[in-house]
Amino acid sequence: MSDFFSGFADLVARLADLLQPVFQGSATAAAIVLFTMAVRLAVHPLSRAAARGQKARAKLAPQLAELRKKHAKNPDRLQKAVMELHAKEQVSPFSGCLPSLLQLPAFFLMYHLFSNAEISGEPNSLLGHTLFAAPLGGRWHDALGDGGPFGPAGLVYLGLFALVAAVATFNYRRTKRQMAASPTPAGAEGQTVPGMGAMMKFMPLMSFMTLFTVAVVPLAAALYVVTSTTWSAVERAVLYRDMPGMAGAPAHAL
Repeated sequence: MSDFFSGFADLVARLADLLQPVFQGSATAAAIVLFTMAVRLAVHPLSRAAARGQKARAKLAPQLAELRKKHAKNPDRLQKAVMELHAKEQVSPFSGCLPSLLQLPAFFLMYHLFSNAEISGEPNSLLGHTLFAAPLGGRWHDALGDGGPFGPAGLVYLGLFALVAAVATFNYRRTKRQMAASPTPAGAEGQTVPGMGAMMKFMPLMSFMTLFTVAVVPLAAALYVVTSTTWSAVERAVLYRDMPGMAGAPAHAL
């Protein structure tokens, strides 16, 4: 396993060397952003498949409404009937989770790489690299202790927080519009899958959890999260542009 982390560290270092003429001292940070984009591009086919699945589920709304009406007094029979309908139409209610799950190993790899002083028994030279004035192995509380929120490192985090807040607000408003315009009430469909109703109510707020993540993980891992979240916002805006509630929405709306 140590050889694996060492190999990944070498990959990041080599990529940073290629970017150094353009990004100078922030070349390693740029390499992390580029690596994140490569990961997102690799899972993009799954994101497209998830979008097709969600659109297919939206088309099943009339049939789901009929099933709820037919089995209103029998929740167990309703749940079974809905699952049978999903199986018949080859639609999975959880297909949208797969792209996110496949990104977790890449995130934890970045987290581990910038959380350890040594790799394979050798000093971790990547910890000395920075994004402007903020060390890639540092955390927000380190920046607060070294100049405060408006110090050189603190300003880097404020920029990341501002970007995350903008993306989260865009996602929040977009999700609320889509849920409000959905022909199938979220609460009603949530009855077919245990816990789905509560998750649907909480879903619009999930993007803001990224602010907490950025605040507590190493800056390198925070860069991965911010880049991935921004990619997701743009990707979903394109893939789901013809979903209910998206028609006529201004592209610049936040």
